[in-house]
Amino acid sequence: MFYYVLKYVVLGPVLRLLFRPRIEGLESIPEEGAAIVAGNHLSFSDHFLMPAIIKRRITFLAKAEYFTGPGIKGRLTAAFFRSAGQIPVDRSGKDAGRAAIREGLGVLDKGELLGIYPEGTRSHDGRLYKGKVGVAVMAITAQVPVIPCAMVGTFEIQPPGQVVPKIKRVAIRFGEPLDFSRYAGMENQKAAIRAVTDEIMYAILELSGQEYVDEYAAKVKAAEQDAAPPRKFPKLRR
Repeated sequence: MFYYVLKYVVLGPVLRLLFRPRIEGLESIPEEGAAIVAGNHLSFSDHFLMPAIIKRRITFLAKAEYFTGPGIKGRLTAAFFRSAGQIPVDRSGKDAGRAAIREGLGVLDKGELLGIYPEGTRSHDGRLYKGKVGVAVMAITAQVPVIPCAMVGTFEIQPPGQVVPKIKRVAIRFGEPLDFSRYAGMENQKAAIRAVTDEIMYAILELSGQEYVDEYAAKVKAAEQDAAPPRKFPKLRR
């Protein structure tokens, strides 16, 4: 119930008014039945802008840190994400991927829409990075279509580290549904799930026009942080 209050009464109208999103290909979202919406991830704002313009309810797999913050702020954040229909997923440890797939398949088994960011994290520099294969495993296992989605302009309004977004128009583009029924029964074959993932990422790339990097975003970001010179602090006068 609270999800629809947020969508149609609280957040949805405000987001549409402020950011006036240009929407393309919305007819690609099926009116009923299970499907995966796979998009690029440029900004924290993506969590709210895309669901605000899709008529159906969509559930995202959200990082567990949104649900475990300390203090009053942490509890309010967790309550908000739960009320908005987000599912916490622990991304640490070797079983993290399997847990995310299990949760995602649970959503699809109910005939609902599942939202996922195949890059696994927000882009730190606005480029599109290599997709993780979980989206392919779910698409093949559940035998559901994948609708590619591109958020355009959200990096400019709220890049990582910026708390308050700039008020500027954005675009949200949906591509034709991708059918992977030809891979039925191949969800455990590495070559198959890599091929499906790459096809999904290419469809997102065509919609977004981003520069593509054939490496995982988290790996590139970590390498850049390790290579950055240490911060220098002024010496204290005694």
